[in-house]
Amino acid sequence: MLLAGCGGGAQHAGQGASAPPYVATSVASVGTIRPASQLAGIVAPYENVAIQTTLVEPADGVYVQEGDTVYRGEVLARLDTADLQAQLAADDANASHAVYQGGLSISQGVNALAQAETTLHADRRNLGRDRALLSRGYISQQAYDGQLAVVRNDEQAVLTDRADVQANGSIAGSGLQAASVAQARAAAQQVQVQIAKATIVSPIDGVVVNRNLNPGEYPGNRQIFTLQQIDPIFAVVHGSGAQIAHVAVGAPATVDASDLGTRVSGTVVGVLNEIVPGSTDFTVKILLRNPQQRLRPGMSVEASVALPALSGVRVPESAFTNENHTTIMTVDRQHVVHVAPVSEIGNDGVTSVVTGIPPGSRIVNNGLSAVGNGEKISLQ
Repeated sequence: MLLAGCGGGAQHAGQGASAPPYVATSVASVGTIRPASQLAGIVAPYENVAIQTTLVEPADGVYVQEGDTVYRGEVLARLDTADLQAQLAADDANASHAVYQGGLSISQGVNALAQAETTLHADRRNLGRDRALLSRGYISQQAYDGQLAVVRNDEQAVLTDRADVQANGSIAGSGLQAASVAQARAAAQQVQVQIAKATIVSPIDGVVVNRNLNPGEYPGNRQIFTLQQIDPIFAVVHGSGAQIAHVAVGAPATVDASDLGTRVSGTVVGVLNEIVPGSTDFTVKILLRNPQQRLRPGMSVEASVALPALSGVRVPESAFTNENHTTIMTVDRQHVVHVAPVSEIGNDGVTSVVTGIPPGSRIVNNGLSAVGNGEKISLQ
């Protein structure tokens, strides 16, 4: 009876022994992942334009308000140009006067040259006649020398008048008179440029964020308008050297705007150096389309920037047993768990590429599961 009782108790205890726990596993394989760097920052305008004017004229009209959407070439304001128009009329009159005065001076110079050349021609003819008379003894040497002096004076007068004509030039030429005309016309053109500047237009498609001019006011030296172009727009995010080390211009990025509950795709257009010399904070600029202008400068965003693809042994990111991602649990052929050291090269948020284990190793998917080193498991 005692033996039977003991035997029955042992059999009953054997039936109560627990089986190894079931654990989800997977097989590490060689493959490629596309890791990403998570960066936070704010939205910034594509362009921020501060408009001033050098004119000292009062405003005739201001046609936009803060918050208005404006387009390139749209008139924002006009300044009074009454005194500039009067100055332009005076400069036009001076230019016309220079044209007529130049024509008169050139005409007088040409006539004087023609007269001097005619006189020289006549006196040379007389000199030739006197030379013949002197050879025959009909006139004295003194008379001949007097006529020769007259010819020399005529020649000098021709040279002087010819130089004057050459210097004065013509109305269409490059002489002094033409230069005077050009100078007068340049003064008129300068006033025309000032008149054109009195119409203040938007240089971009954007939004008016500041208006500091009212009708009747003189603009002075202050900034009268601030415009921002917000389509496209930038997400300006920041990260440490390790976070931005492998970020490349042209990399795709996904930007989450928590204020809007919106996700927008963009492209990295700039990886900038340290913001403050000596700091470890770097800037990444992501270009985004914003056709509905929902994204506004100053909104906070979080960006996921794609990094270069990584190839190697892939394991689930959940397989790590610690926050430093330095160990995982492997399963041998006898279904016994072993803790294995690894080095993570990178991850895409779901899968990690590691070194330290060969491909084909069986991995415990959940590194935080309640199994320990040396424990036997049942494969699920």
